[in-house]
Amino acid sequence: MDFLFDLHTHTIASGHAYSTLKENMEEAAAKGLLAYGFSDHSEAVPGSCKNIYFMNFKVMPRRYKGVLILRGVEANIIDFKGNLDIDNNILNRLDYVIASMHTICIEPGSLQENMDAYFGAMSNPYVKIIGHPDDGRYPMDHDELAKEAKKKGIVLELNNSSLNPKSARLHGRENAIKMLEAARKYGTYIICNTDSHYADDVGDFRNCDTLLTEMDFPKELILNNSIDNLRMVLNKSIDEM
Repeated sequence: MDFLFDLHTHTIASGHAYSTLKENMEEAAAKGLLAYGFSDHSEAVPGSCKNIYFMNFKVMPRRYKGVLILRGVEANIIDFKGNLDIDNNILNRLDYVIASMHTICIEPGSLQENMDAYFGAMSNPYVKIIGHPDDGRYPMDHDELAKEAKKKGIVLELNNSSLNPKSARLHGRENAIKMLEAARKYGTYIICNTDSHYADDVGDFRNCDTLLTEMDFPKELILNNSIDNLRMVLNKSIDEM
């Protein structure tokens, strides 16, 4: 299938990625993406961005070599109430927000605690995407996750990096299958992202494509095949960009 945009990508500003924003934008253009989003980690990840980083995006171009440039964040869920490590007065400046759990920011809890964390994050008005809900270190009920996401208009991420056998996340492929099965059951939308930490990986969706094809997953539930679908995850009007 066609993957027209990639919204979960990291630059050197995240502290553990290895390409500049310009290099990532160049790669997005070379891969023929119609939109590219950068989503560096907020500050709970050691070495990552302080809040001021997210407050000066006005200097960035909205278009680069024909690619729409979107300004986002991968916010960290930091407790089992679903609170994030970045304030809403900063989130409202951004085009989109991915909320994720990382072991360096929150220790895995019980199944109920982990679900409470996700559900709490889903209640944040700026969060539209739940990042990589596939890490076996965080026990979860994918059925309940997909059902709640559908109810609240939240999109679940199929993370290309999690499908890499070398990923630090546990049982990423097996859990991604569970997530996709639940999404199919409840009609929950998914978004494919690369979670790239190096420019060459921007726009490389081979792992996602392979799994979606194997599962014959409904294309109408995959956001990436239409640029208009961006509207579902953006906190700003695409028409004004």
